[in-house]
Amino acid sequence: MTVNLPPLPPAPEAAYRPGGRSIADTVDKEHQQLLALLDQLTGPDTTPQEGLPVLTAALSRHLSAEEQYLLPAVRAALPDAVERVDAELDADAALLATLKGLTEETLTEVAELVRRHVEGVGTLVTELRGAATEEELIRLGNRLEIAEEAAPTRPHPGTPATPPWNRIVEPAVGVVDKVLDAVTRRPTYLADLPEQPRD
Repeated sequence: MTVNLPPLPPAPEAAYRPGGRSIADTVDKEHQQLLALLDQLTGPDTTPQEGLPVLTAALSRHLSAEEQYLLPAVRAALPDAVERVDAELDADAALLATLKGLTEETLTEVAELVRRHVEGVGTLVTELRGAATEEELIRLGNRLEIAEEAAPTRPHPGTPATPPWNRIVEPAVGVVDKVLDAVTRRPTYLADLPEQPRD
């Protein structure tokens, strides 16, 4: 695999393993959390209004980080998957556009788009596990987590979806979103919910 990552410093032993979680494990866990949150918000006797900002923020961060690191890694490691990566980018754009106007009425449509995303990206993640080394997956996982912390918390379908521009634009947009979140006291994390989804 040839994923564009800066070289590691020389290690004293050949069995060097960086710290952190694999990008595959991180993405799989986030997918399960998103599905659990959707089940919670669309289930019977729910009041999804309080969870909509959290869902919007979680999805915005997740898609931004995947587009910055996961999908380019898949494109580099799996040349036969390039068309599927492009299809996922198009699907992400459609999801972000729908998410931009998220209401209780459009929640069902967003839920369906998220389920398709989890299925499509999940397949790519499985294939990436077979093509990349554990060290590469962990290094990518560390970058994904950093990207998520800097990512926007609102959907911005018009921003670039591929490197290098998304790695420049998304953190800048994320700063603006976080200022707005702080001013409006908008909840953006699962921990902000009164009842957290069970994954």
